[in-house]
Amino acid sequence: MQIFNEPNRADWSEILKRPTQTVKDIEATVVEIFNEIKLKKDVAIKKYTQLFDGVTIENLSVDYAEIEAATNLVEDELKQAIDLAKRNIEAFHSAQKTDPITVETVPGVLCWQEKRPIEKVGLYIPGGSAPLFSTILMLAIPARLAGCNDVVLCTPPDKSGAINPVILYTAALCGITRIFKVGGIQAIGAMTFGTETIPKVYKIFGPGNQFVTVAKQIATKYDVAIDMPAGPSELLIYADETANAGYVAADLLSQAEHGVDSQVILVSTSQTLLDEVQIELKVQLNVLPRKGIVIQAINNSKLIKMLDEKMSLELINSYGPEHFIVCSKNEDFFVENIRNAGSVFVGNFTPESAGDYASGTNHTLPTNGYAKQYSGVNLDSFLKSMTFQKISKLGIKNIGPAVEQMARAEGLQAHVNAMSLRLNDLKDE
Repeated sequence: MQIFNEPNRADWSEILKRPTQTVKDIEATVVEIFNEIKLKKDVAIKKYTQLFDGVTIENLSVDYAEIEAATNLVEDELKQAIDLAKRNIEAFHSAQKTDPITVETVPGVLCWQEKRPIEKVGLYIPGGSAPLFSTILMLAIPARLAGCNDVVLCTPPDKSGAINPVILYTAALCGITRIFKVGGIQAIGAMTFGTETIPKVYKIFGPGNQFVTVAKQIATKYDVAIDMPAGPSELLIYADETANAGYVAADLLSQAEHGVDSQVILVSTSQTLLDEVQIELKVQLNVLPRKGIVIQAINNSKLIKMLDEKMSLELINSYGPEHFIVCSKNEDFFVENIRNAGSVFVGNFTPESAGDYASGTNHTLPTNGYAKQYSGVNLDSFLKSMTFQKISKLGIKNIGPAVEQMARAEGLQAHVNAMSLRLNDLKDE
């Protein structure tokens, strides 16, 4: 890990730079693939699946027999763990439901707001070196709670053309049966334009690598919404002398093992803690099965010694981490003043992996600094807020003259007329 000692504010931007390519670097590839998918549909999907995933797929759809077989291949203990996580995620997201809001703004003018589900949504579940079946829980559960009518799932096949059994089991458990064997840019393109097999959706959800992230951003040019630009995973920890160095090292490594383009950062005012964590990292790293991936990710990562907590917090808000762990005797200071983070984990016994799986919060979070503008996925991500209004004769008399005056001042005479006709009809009442 790169080590920095009380860096100047002017250098923060460079120090905190993510190890990701820009949209410009990847856009040409995405556009080329998108254009081919628009024209050739399933043919293009199969071509790029063979090119990128190294497998020829005849039938892009997962059939019922495959789902049934997968269910029998998942161990009972894992099923129980998934069920526990499912219950917690359902509980937390169910609590996010809100009642309609109704206000009579003036006598006779009734306004209300209700939430309605997005009809067609697509869920992208990364495959790669680790099948992220937990992401299905994070996306499918709120989609179902919201009442989305059509929910489809795309995930890349393995070299044999199959989907990992636990992915199929978890999808079926959440009520998702329209599953397609396609990943990467081509999956986002398929859900953006629609093919003979894969339907077009209105909004795409799910994390992915840099290519998936850029593909989602490009998809927004074609009348498709996305949850957020969610790319390679990242974690920032603030820890002081009260933190457990072994826990801190384990949390850093847990995010580093996601992929070679993951980034982890440790910020501390304690040099002793930083030294202890470096020792723990070396010890724990040696026993990890994904050691090769972790080492590459660690090369993108930082240990930063800061002067005090105030400066530390300013740096953290400047970075806007996807995941933020705080282990400090002054945890309330950080909890109350953090402004930019996807999800916050408080205390020595709150590892980020708890949020990844089973605490109940959603792990689909904004990365690459987008925590400054975006929320993580939640129930509202699958809903639209619609406003309604009903105006009585009394109400139109109360607001009509103001509407006329404002429309006239903006030079919109037809707007004036729409109100004046009604007011004139009511003059004698």
